[in-house]
Amino acid sequence: MLGWILHKHSDFLIKPETYEIQKLIEEGKQAGIEIIVLQPEQIEIIVNRDDRKSIFVNDVSTPLPDFIIPRMGAGTTYFALALIRHLEKLGVYSFNSANSIDIVKDKLYQFQILAESGMPIPKTMLAKFPLDLHVVGKHIGFPVVVKTLTGSQGSGVFLCETLQSLDELMHMVENSNPNVNLIFQEFVKTSHGRDLRVVTVGGRVVGAMVRTAADGNFKANYSRGGTVEKFEITPEIEWLVLEIARKLDLDIAGIDLLFDGDGFKICEVNSSPGFEGLEQACKKNIAREILQFVKLRLDMKAKGK
Repeated sequence: MLGWILHKHSDFLIKPETYEIQKLIEEGKQAGIEIIVLQPEQIEIIVNRDDRKSIFVNDVSTPLPDFIIPRMGAGTTYFALALIRHLEKLGVYSFNSANSIDIVKDKLYQFQILAESGMPIPKTMLAKFPLDLHVVGKHIGFPVVVKTLTGSQGSGVFLCETLQSLDELMHMVENSNPNVNLIFQEFVKTSHGRDLRVVTVGGRVVGAMVRTAADGNFKANYSRGGTVEKFEITPEIEWLVLEIARKLDLDIAGIDLLFDGDGFKICEVNSSPGFEGLEQACKKNIAREILQFVKLRLDMKAKGK
């Protein structure tokens, strides 16, 4: 069995996600799966009637893989999405699909879908320039969380405590990138500096951990130095995260929840979640869980189920 991991950098050893990709490759070897890491830009697609000769890697006609695992998340470009869609049309299974990746990388769109289904999300507002700061204060309040529409590992996320700090941030944004798309979200005070990361694979929860920020930071990402601790999932949380994954049609999902009093609100959903911290906290082999699901899904596909 042959699989491709699509990553922003083919030389992944010096880039983020080194751990996740190496674990998938190692577990693939144990399971008899050959895994190759490719950058989308290494691949050319030719749209014609001869599907067998429509994929070229480094300008060489290449046999199709049995499956692909895109690991680009919010950094997925139009070209990468077009490539994934082309491979899907040729019968290659993608974990996750191009459509679900496209939805999830837009933070506002994922919230629109979840809100339509009655999911607990923070109050969210799309920015438009010139920005009326008082409208943000009226509808969202302070502190306010400011996010770019795409971003991962805590990048593009800011906390503005006051109207003045928001004004200063907006001036900086307008001077550096006036066309950037931003959203404003209510700040969930009871979750300051901590959140809950749950990873689902194939409609199952495979692990959950509490992430706590370092040095009083309000962002709790493990990649930014936060600490992690195993969290015992409850039936209510299990139902919530599996419903989120189902609504967004995600085979593999990293779902971040905020502690909202006695309940939870959805922080964001990722289509290519990191799992180094989760493996550390839960003592689980997430890469193995992913590849076992891949083999199961492909076996079912071969049997026509």
